[in-house]
Amino acid sequence: MRTEQKHKGWNEIKTNDSWAIFKIMGEFVNGFERMSKIGPCVSIFGSARTRPGEKYYDLAVEVAQKIVEHGYGVITGGGPGIMEAGNKGAHLGGGTSVGLNIDLPFEQHDNPYIDSDKSLDFDYFFVRKVMFVKYSQGFVVMPGGFGTLDELFEAITLIQTRKIDMFPIILVGTDFWGGLWEWVKTTMLEVGNISADDLNLVHLVDTPDEVIEILNNFYENYRLSPNF
Repeated sequence: MRTEQKHKGWNEIKTNDSWAIFKIMGEFVNGFERMSKIGPCVSIFGSARTRPGEKYYDLAVEVAQKIVEHGYGVITGGGPGIMEAGNKGAHLGGGTSVGLNIDLPFEQHDNPYIDSDKSLDFDYFFVRKVMFVKYSQGFVVMPGGFGTLDELFEAITLIQTRKIDMFPIILVGTDFWGGLWEWVKTTMLEVGNISADDLNLVHLVDTPDEVIEILNNFYENYRLSPNF
């Protein structure tokens, strides 16, 4: 009897999952339709917990402002912290400011610097991540937590495995990222889990000018387009 009850519950879960496909499809359709009209953008990632006036908040504002001054828009996760700083810099620079918001039980609320017609809401992290990857011409990764690492390493993996076209991945803040990248070089590389060429997929910098130089040098040789 218990086994039958367990199977009944499992079958009900599977039935509910199948109907979720339509909601997932709706998020993809809405995201593709709206993002395809926005034009070349660079995504800025980082901690939602970074506050205005802190070093990396102010640096993210500067980076974003320079990005839009050089003809790109800015995409963020739409929330507070570094995301807010990225949208604020884009707003101050008079450029495109996009926010891909996610419904979370904590931390997430959209910030006031997103263009009113470029704020998108998602229930599914994986749909939102597809939008970042497909419509970004570069990832600028400021100091952050687990979510930032997730987005960083997924992009590296997709480029490494040639599932998407190459684009610049730029870590800003050598004092924050240096230890992680040194571990990648001295542990992952030394035991043979990655190749030496994989290290070229990521740049470590400290200034807005270095970010712009990497983006501009890359797009002297590659055309701007969606990544798949």
